[in-house]
Amino acid sequence: MKDTLTYVLWPALAGLLAALLILDRWGPAAANGAPDASREPVSYARAVAAATPSVVNIYIAKLVPTQDTPLASDSLFRRFGQAQVRRQRVERSLGSGVIVSDEGHILTNNHVIDDADAIQVMLHDGRSANAIVIGTDSATDLAVLRVQLPDLEPIALGDSDSTRVGDVVLAIGNPLGFGHSVTQGIVSAMGRYGLQLSTYEDYIQTDATIHLGNSGGALIDTSGRLLGINTLIYTGNSRAGGNGISLAIPVNLAIFVMQDLIRYGEVIRGWLGVSVEPTPLFNGDGKPLPALSVMAVAENSPAARAGLEAGDVITHINGEAVRDGRTTMHSIARLRPGDTVEVSVRRDRQSLELRATVGVLSQSTGAAPVR
Repeated sequence: MKDTLTYVLWPALAGLLAALLILDRWGPAAANGAPDASREPVSYARAVAAATPSVVNIYIAKLVPTQDTPLASDSLFRRFGQAQVRRQRVERSLGSGVIVSDEGHILTNNHVIDDADAIQVMLHDGRSANAIVIGTDSATDLAVLRVQLPDLEPIALGDSDSTRVGDVVLAIGNPLGFGHSVTQGIVSAMGRYGLQLSTYEDYIQTDATIHLGNSGGALIDTSGRLLGINTLIYTGNSRAGGNGISLAIPVNLAIFVMQDLIRYGEVIRGWLGVSVEPTPLFNGDGKPLPALSVMAVAENSPAARAGLEAGDVITHINGEAVRDGRTTMHSIARLRPGDTVEVSVRRDRQSLELRATVGVLSQSTGAAPVR
């Protein structure tokens, strides 16, 4: 009898233990994998809802002279025909913009409103108003407009200096005149330059789809904060277009430009007066370090007064190692006239610490590799 009970109970106990192990191993996972009705699906609706009221459609009208007909230049036609009246036609274009202040200031691209005779802005809520141009900056392809409307909703500002490759971003604008449209992508690269589209190139590259009409619109993060001003699609020489290569001006640069245009009517950029080229600098370990070789120093410039000479090698500015001439140019340009800059240089195997007082980059100075 005892052997019989053992024969019956052991398989039952083994089965029970196996069942408990299976439940312990797979039960919670199955529960976690089950649909949760209370959990929202992945969505950027809140970010879009927060930013969309700040994005506007911009409609441009330009008066363009019509071309003369071939008969207009015929002397016989002019003699017996009626006097020719110079006619004009209206050329229309569109773009986007972003409200950035309660006072009605709008950031957009300079190429959107360039040579416009009339600018109309339409808000997300259907209101519209004529806009005036506060200022433009062709060096960054930015412009600031202003509208007189109550209850405007300026966009929250992000920090483009903290933006990382791989961050999810959204583009909002007026593509092809469709009105407010949203596309999604990621940050593909930071600090894109060399396209020769503007003097101060420092683009955020994304794969968010943009089209004609998106220019001047908002590039936002997943919280609805402004990261950049959508500017263009890079196509290169390919007829296939530039799908996946969209470029935006970083918001930190855009706000710097906007504030100067509002205060002074132009952008006040810092200037040292040196022309440089990248050069490797080798330390004792044999590893190359980035440095800038001074090719020329403008006469009576801040750099000349500080003692910089052609042939010097700049290693640090304000204690930070230089990376390339473009980055240095941007850093100096965003300083204010009168600011002091500590410049570390190598000269004839000696290390020197020089102090320069930043000057003003005038329009006549022209674009140089480094300021």
